[in-house]
Amino acid sequence: MTNLPCPDAVLTVSVVSHGDDVGMLPRTLESLARAAEFSGPVRQGMRLVLVDNGPEDAARSAALAAVVRRWQGAVAVISGQGNVGYGRGHNLAIQRGDSTYHLVLNPDVEIAPNALAEAVAFLEEHPACGLLAPAVRDGHGELQYLCKRRPTVLDLLLRGFAPGRVRERFRARLDRYEMRDLINDRDIVWDPPIVSGCFMLFRAEVLKALGGFDARYFLYFEDFDLSLRTARVARVAYVPAVRIVHHGGGAARKGFAHVRMFVASAAKFFGRHGWRWA
Repeated sequence: MTNLPCPDAVLTVSVVSHGDDVGMLPRTLESLARAAEFSGPVRQGMRLVLVDNGPEDAARSAALAAVVRRWQGAVAVISGQGNVGYGRGHNLAIQRGDSTYHLVLNPDVEIAPNALAEAVAFLEEHPACGLLAPAVRDGHGELQYLCKRRPTVLDLLLRGFAPGRVRERFRARLDRYEMRDLINDRDIVWDPPIVSGCFMLFRAEVLKALGGFDARYFLYFEDFDLSLRTARVARVAYVPAVRIVHHGGGAARKGFAHVRMFVASAAKFFGRHGWRWA
């Protein structure tokens, strides 16, 4: 593990990499670099922390080495811990970072050039905001509804696993869960209950006070849990002027192992925050 550089950074960005996502990682980090160049406050004060949860192989090692060369002194690599999970991986960076803001970022996200400038400006203008969520589009340009109201078990089953014809019967219910009545690409929405872990920009003091992610979630629902805990101590804002593209996919499309992790994490989430069935 390399030491984290620059204790006076404006923004620390943590990215957890595992498995095949290293192929998308250069695009993610190139967009991050462009966004930093666009933002005056961030330009000289951003530090990247790359947490390598992946297996050791020649291709991954070469790809990560290229990242380190590209970022020179502005990157730290945390490795050797094995696959400790998404939340615990980010916590390794959160615990060691020292900056004004901390961005939790997926390795399959591309950031608009003005996204960091817009985000930092918003947080500086609204000191009560502890967590900012962006407008998210998929690779086809379609707006994604990743802010959520608190789910029930039925909502998760319908959205994640029901066939299309069944989902259509419950369309009004699912639209409400996905906050489609409020989320658009124009209006700021204050206090969405849950925001996506693919891009979570925190006021660092809030994130550290919360202790980062709950390490009991290996994958899935760690962002649900952290969103609800953040809302107890600070305000959350959806800010559509901050734009990203997310190339991710749902658990049901990733095979049985991901379905099993999804179910296990859902049980932990409802066990902590209360079971809501229908």
